[in-house]
Amino acid sequence: MTVGALPSRAVESSSLPNRIDGLGEPNTPWAGGPKVVYARMALSSTMYVFAVRIADADRSIYESLTLRVAQHPSEAPEYLVTRVLAYCLEYTEGITFSRGLSDPEEPTIGVRDLTGVLQSWIDVGAPEAPRLHKAGKAARRVAVYAHRDATSWLERLAGERIYRAEALEIHVMDRGLVAALVARLARRMDFDLSVSERTLYVSMGDETLTGTVELRCLPT
Repeated sequence: MTVGALPSRAVESSSLPNRIDGLGEPNTPWAGGPKVVYARMALSSTMYVFAVRIADADRSIYESLTLRVAQHPSEAPEYLVTRVLAYCLEYTEGITFSRGLSDPEEPTIGVRDLTGVLQSWIDVGAPEAPRLHKAGKAARRVAVYAHRDATSWLERLAGERIYRAEALEIHVMDRGLVAALVARLARRMDFDLSVSERTLYVSMGDETLTGTVELRCLPT
């Protein structure tokens, strides 16, 4: 599915402490064009550019984004792909990639209000109970996007001390979809992401990949 003319946004993420361009200022946009920010990153990181057109019927979100995402040296390709998908599925005003990979005090993705207060703490993978407990106290909403089999992880969390555990949102990504995107991962990627009834449709050229996002909760 190809989304028509949509507002364009440029988003940067380094996953590292330095997140401004080499001159300390964002590049000046052309008249009427989007503001593009280039992230300075560590020499050992790898920069990816994702041009994504989102048509999320579940949330009535329709946006065109350019994501400049730096892959941390310790970050697996599956984690990177899930991080990008999670950002798109959570897209709203105030959302940012944070330094969660290099700073354990921050979420992987955060959503803040106009005053800077953290509203949503969004993690990727299988965070342990102490981190989820801290997240529940730091933000009113906590969501996790798991890109592997979540069964053993959820069983491990059962009975652990997690603040507001009943409100924790767990989204289990389709591992086949993640693997297919990893197999096609390139430094520059351009695709349409359509979402309907928790089913994802990723269209690249004449090819469309599909997968579901399963909503889970902690076992009682």
